[in-house]
Amino acid sequence: MSPLDMSAPRAVHRISYGPSAAQFGDLRLPSGPGPHPVVVALHGGFWLAKHDLEHLGPLCDAVAAAGFATWSLEYRRVGEAGGGFPGTFEDVAAGADALAALAQSYPLDLGRVVALGHSAGGHLALWLGARHRLPGGAVLHYAPAFPVAGVVALAPIGDLAQAFTLPWGNRVGALVGGGPVDVPERYAVASPAALLPLGVRQIVIHGADDEDVPLALSEAWAARARAAGDTIDLEVVAGAGHFEPIDPASSVWPTVQRALWTLIEPVGPRH
Repeated sequence: MSPLDMSAPRAVHRISYGPSAAQFGDLRLPSGPGPHPVVVALHGGFWLAKHDLEHLGPLCDAVAAAGFATWSLEYRRVGEAGGGFPGTFEDVAAGADALAALAQSYPLDLGRVVALGHSAGGHLALWLGARHRLPGGAVLHYAPAFPVAGVVALAPIGDLAQAFTLPWGNRVGALVGGGPVDVPERYAVASPAALLPLGVRQIVIHGADDEDVPLALSEAWAARARAAGDTIDLEVVAGAGHFEPIDPASSVWPTVQRALWTLIEPVGPRH
């Protein structure tokens, strides 16, 4: 079975945030009364419609068991109506902002929200952390409903222009609607690299043996983010490939869990 075909028991709360069939999220709550810190989880799969949030379910279950509420977002993807630019980004923004309404019914602490994403979802998580940087009046500019405390990016694609040069760069082109020479104005608002400094702390976790998203992307991202003034940690995991970071049964999981608590509670979880 491909890791992208993994699944977990369906979340107790599947909630729509828009009229499209793809505009929903899975909310998982940890035990206890809360209010709970929240992880906005964004799945990967090269932004393609054939890959959905189900494969991130095991990680979201583990994150909830570790003490976080998880809000795993589905979004319109390339290959379905409204997917790509700008719909995919509009959905990520609207889905995240929907937490403001959910917090009226569920014990969520909107003062402690972290974005987490894997692969293409890592790109979207970084973008979610960066969208407050979009100037007023720009395409995709919406005032965030609450601040994001930080981003945990697992094998992310932070620089869309750099990724466009890779063998699978056509998938970046499909997302944005062309290459950086063709539609530079879209890369300026869709690529986190164009929005640096993000102004939020980032922890990037990347397997040293990743054959899908080269480690060089994260190395270049970390160097560029630091040069722009961001606080960023890059953790390279020896012996790990592309999917170990989202597998709670792998040796990488403690690193992911530690990264979440580092961003939410620098001195560790509350007890």
